[in-house]
Amino acid sequence: MKTIWPNLLLLIPILGFSQNGSVDTRAQYQYHIKKTTHPIALDAAVGENEWDNHMPVSQFFNHWPSDVGQAQNQTEVKLTYDDQNLYLLAKCFDNGERIVQSLVRDSDEDYWGSDNFSLVLDPVNTKQSGFFFGVTAGGAETEGSLTIEGSLTWLSENWDNKWASKTAQYPGYWLVEMAIPFKTLRYNPNQSTWGINFVRGDKQNNAYTTWTQFPVNFNGISMNYMGSLHWDRSPEKAKGTFIFNPYVTSSSIRDYEDGEELEAQLNSDLGGEVKIALTSNLNLDLTLFPDFSNADVDQQVTNITRFNIFLPEQRNFFLENNDVFSNFGTYDVKPFFSRRIGIMDGEAIPIDFGGRLTGNISPNLRIGVMNVQTRQTGEFAAQNYSVGAFQQKVLKRSVIKGIFINRQATSNTQELEYSRNAGLEFSYVSESGKLNTTFLYHTSTTPENYKDTHFYGFDGYYSSKRLRTGWTLNIVGDNYITELGINPRLENYNAETEETVRLGYTLINPWLRYLTFVEDENKKLNYHGLRTWHNLYLNSDGTFNESQNNVGWDFEYRNTARMIVLARFRKVDLMFPTSLLGDDFTPIPIGEYNFPWGELRYSSDVRKKFVWKANLAYGQFFNGTRNGAMVEGSFRLRPWGSFGLTYDYNDIRLAEGYGEDKIHLMRFNGDISFSNKLFLRNVVQYNTQGDNVSVFSRLQWRYSPMSDIFLIYNENHDTAGLGIKNRSVVLKVTYWL
Repeated sequence: MKTIWPNLLLLIPILGFSQNGSVDTRAQYQYHIKKTTHPIALDAAVGENEWDNHMPVSQFFNHWPSDVGQAQNQTEVKLTYDDQNLYLLAKCFDNGERIVQSLVRDSDEDYWGSDNFSLVLDPVNTKQSGFFFGVTAGGAETEGSLTIEGSLTWLSENWDNKWASKTAQYPGYWLVEMAIPFKTLRYNPNQSTWGINFVRGDKQNNAYTTWTQFPVNFNGISMNYMGSLHWDRSPEKAKGTFIFNPYVTSSSIRDYEDGEELEAQLNSDLGGEVKIALTSNLNLDLTLFPDFSNADVDQQVTNITRFNIFLPEQRNFFLENNDVFSNFGTYDVKPFFSRRIGIMDGEAIPIDFGGRLTGNISPNLRIGVMNVQTRQTGEFAAQNYSVGAFQQKVLKRSVIKGIFINRQATSNTQELEYSRNAGLEFSYVSESGKLNTTFLYHTSTTPENYKDTHFYGFDGYYSSKRLRTGWTLNIVGDNYITELGINPRLENYNAETEETVRLGYTLINPWLRYLTFVEDENKKLNYHGLRTWHNLYLNSDGTFNESQNNVGWDFEYRNTARMIVLARFRKVDLMFPTSLLGDDFTPIPIGEYNFPWGELRYSSDVRKKFVWKANLAYGQFFNGTRNGAMVEGSFRLRPWGSFGLTYDYNDIRLAEGYGEDKIHLMRFNGDISFSNKLFLRNVVQYNTQGDNVSVFSRLQWRYSPMSDIFLIYNENHDTAGLGIKNRSVVLKVTYWL
């Protein structure tokens, strides 16, 4: 009964917000495309008669930081096509001053920090998934997939496919041409209308403009506010939709901590991936002996919480179209997290093969099926992982989603023979997208046949231009086991008995943000505003476990600088003796702890050659104090080089006898772009908490579209005497057939 009243309070905003009507931008903004009668040369120069007969889009609207009025610097766009490609020409007018941060491809920070132009497409025309193609004024490309989470559109740059672009800079404007093969896209050949929009990044004015006009509380790539692309004749089904992407690697690896390994192990491996378009909307991906040596290095972090942290997925095979599997649960509990496959206790486990079937089998039904087999190692049994998911569109924008997950041991093991999860969710999204709420129910099964294996609740938000508010309710049973997911609060470690105890909980999380936009023409601020969020954790019996109350004020400056002031108060009923600073100190005893702290965060103008940011924090920490500081500086020799240094410091002083420690984390990044096809990335990290110094270097040459040569060097040392732990050198070659 103790949890009923907060649950009812959370329901009030869901029921109370009225649904405002939305502008139908797909009806209001329409482009009629015609097939070209002249060959299109991809040279960023307008040839004679090349584009004359094609309709121009010449009026862009402000979108961010203001969604009122027409763009100060306009953009003119034309589209056409032939039997193989969709072509785009964009003429981006300006005063001749442009920012190109880097030539590195697929770099989120560098792309949005530069002058850029983006094309977003919804070929299935269902507002559920799509594609993104973008290029900076300097020619750095990025592509990605568009997915829906709630009512917001998210971009994943990890989708990779073949397309081409060319840019050139002229006095008063810069020009971009794109050629996107039809076989790169997934579409219905019988459908004559697609969703489409264009997004322009104008960094001198720190502004983003779009073809369609819609509210600033939705990002520029929003699939709900696209225009319509009308074909004079629907594109035929693309030919040549069988793609083979083999690789070969040669490596030298030595583990210096293994006393029996006296010299480096030399290995050569073959493998590859096959992509098969079963239909225009349904894609089959197969992989044999996948190799992830070219994945970016994990960015190390300091963890001073009582629970494990989870580093993001870096492996391309799992990232492409991953949203159909991963878009379940809430921010606090995720039933599926692909990084759990092929990594055990931080150790990479070889994968023998894998397959994924993803796409639309009807305009309103999207599916995903994945199967991966890992190899038996000396310590871990071979495992087979299967995941199946669907998304069925209902009403106008709402979705019913379901998922089934199975982990099955395929060799003898003393661990659990299998673990299974299943879940069903209903996401209601209003037509305008302002109101979104997801109701969910998940369960798990293991050989022990436990009780209390549930996870259910709801999660949503309401968003207008100034007011944004949301709510989360999670009710997690004692035995909701997610071997392939994220559920960090379930397992509690007793530092005295060295036992791990599973304890279910209820999370109640309301949050609110209110922004004040500055309309003054000579303004220094774009906006400022209040944010507040509160997390209340209750035990399974309704008694108090933990609360976190936070309030802050945001300032976003016209010159792209940002500042945030935060005040926080945390109350914890610690149920088990806990070691926050390691086993060398007496565990903090059971009891109630109350501790406030404050934070100040600032980041400078990202358009400058030298960019810096700083975070300062101070306050109480359980029975002691915590003093934290982070300083980061980055110097850019645009567009070919970027060099950055980060120092993260935490000084934790608990009560006498319970420990004190100064935790240092330093990171150096050095990125060099020899061209927009040849890149060198270097990362050095020093982490006293993890007792590790790592050196990572990767040279990438994209010698042909979607074909790369990688040379990767990696080594790790301890922080005490810099004794070496391991070293590897890998040469990898991929080719797109």
